[in-house]
Amino acid sequence: MMFDWGRRGPERPMLRCWRQGAGVGLTGWDFARRAAAVARGLRAAGVAAGDRVMIVSENRPEYPIAEAALMALRAVPVPAYTTNTPADNAHILRDSGARVAIVSTAALAERLMAAGEGLLERLVAMEPLAREDRNGASPGGEWPEVLAWSDLQAPGLAPDAPWEDIADEAARIRPDAMACLIYTSGTGGAPKGVMVPHRAVLSNVDGARRILATLPPVAQDVYLSFLPLSHAYERTVGQFFMLAVGAEVVYARGVESLGADMAQVRPTIVTMVPRVLEVIRARILAKVARGPRWQQALFARAVALGIRRREGCPLSPWERLQDRVLECVVRRRISRVFGGRLRVAISGGARLEPEVGRFFLSLGLALLQGYGQTEAGPVITVNRPLATRIETVGQPMPGVEVRIAADGEILARGPLVMLGYWNLPDESAATLRDGWLHTGDIGMLDPDGYLRITDRKKDMIVLSGGENVSPARVEGILAAEPEIAQAAVFGEGQAGLTALLVAAEGSDAAEVAAAVARVNERLSVTERLRRHAVVAPFTIENGMFTATQKVRRHAVRAAYAELLDQLGR
Repeated sequence: MMFDWGRRGPERPMLRCWRQGAGVGLTGWDFARRAAAVARGLRAAGVAAGDRVMIVSENRPEYPIAEAALMALRAVPVPAYTTNTPADNAHILRDSGARVAIVSTAALAERLMAAGEGLLERLVAMEPLAREDRNGASPGGEWPEVLAWSDLQAPGLAPDAPWEDIADEAARIRPDAMACLIYTSGTGGAPKGVMVPHRAVLSNVDGARRILATLPPVAQDVYLSFLPLSHAYERTVGQFFMLAVGAEVVYARGVESLGADMAQVRPTIVTMVPRVLEVIRARILAKVARGPRWQQALFARAVALGIRRREGCPLSPWERLQDRVLECVVRRRISRVFGGRLRVAISGGARLEPEVGRFFLSLGLALLQGYGQTEAGPVITVNRPLATRIETVGQPMPGVEVRIAADGEILARGPLVMLGYWNLPDESAATLRDGWLHTGDIGMLDPDGYLRITDRKKDMIVLSGGENVSPARVEGILAAEPEIAQAAVFGEGQAGLTALLVAAEGSDAAEVAAAVARVNERLSVTERLRRHAVVAPFTIENGMFTATQKVRRHAVRAAYAELLDQLGR
């Protein structure tokens, strides 16, 4: 599928990024030649079928080139987050048995080498390393042999460089063969290696292609990639699916420049995690609040009418006229936040608070929420463009079966299911039973087959009175408040819930307390917070936040054990 880009014509744009302040693009022909050259170079360096090869890189064109090259050799890419600590990298290297790594920058190479001496035999560097880096000592000891990416891909830069022979090799790979070994983000403990087969990725690609086909066609979609490619969600949806449907993938300069990149690239499709949508919503509301009262009134009216229309409530002739006017004076201005030509935005990776979803839908954003996990390709369900129920995560992908077990656990079956966990046969057997993936999530299906997620099976809080409470639901409602940036809810075995909250930029403890009071008014008695405390931000560096913007509740609990004990008394 990836090498087929070489047959789509030498002029069709495939990948684009920024280099030294300017846009640099690759066509599908460029991609096929370079990937084939890198495959030959890796083979000559000793990489063989079955070898695990770690990739540590930010999003850039070399990433899919490296993955395609490795998979063509039947080697196994092992994506790793650029934010990993040396301990994280050491765990993945030891667990996977990877002896070769492909790394993008000197800084990431240093961090990888700090994982420990002797773990790697060979390092492939996308960017040049200084001589002292290549030959000197590092915190982890002596460096392994270093190969330059430029040397590997150089043979593919010639206009007549062959690539069809490597593509033919790739075409003979079995669907059940392992496509990658991708480690979970570790919200519940040590990351586990998920063995993802080719059929799982292709199942997701085929299903998503059929869903996207219900939208009006365009000459070529443009996709802005900013979520990490080391995560299953972005890897499948933002890389393989987008390229499968012929979209041009543009790599953002970073989350900090996302607004500028949106305006310049003007994407037609984006994927997001809920936290990004929450931040954008908070900024829009803050900007509206600074405007004159008449603008605030127009904005509020646009949201109110948009929600009513989306929920199927009939509008009077006067309201329909108002709605059309507000489309021009409010919603089109909001659409410019995303570049002005966005066809669809897909939210996944964590729970999207319905209030946040309705906000964007009311303003004209075609927002689809989906659900999945690394063990399932990763997309299991998604809303359809013309039949969105934002309070749900949609219906099963084409070719996927979903059912609810007697205890409420969500089960999934189909070609998207993983092969198992690497080196964990007991956990694999417990998770995969009779062809069904036991997701560990709790949910329910409505009569039309739309799935609602209520919580993680292991994260359900049982209060002292026996009531079951979903911390994810309460955390989502709290984080949707402009004054609250992050939330972690606890209360197992206690009389009520407590929470550790991180104040949003510019907010103080009193404003956070006011936001908690507002939230409590909307929650049931058992869901209300009895006490809370404002704490320092949960970050990747302190181990309390994943690279995909999710709170590691177990790490927060361990770090604040004494404070939580005081709150729970």
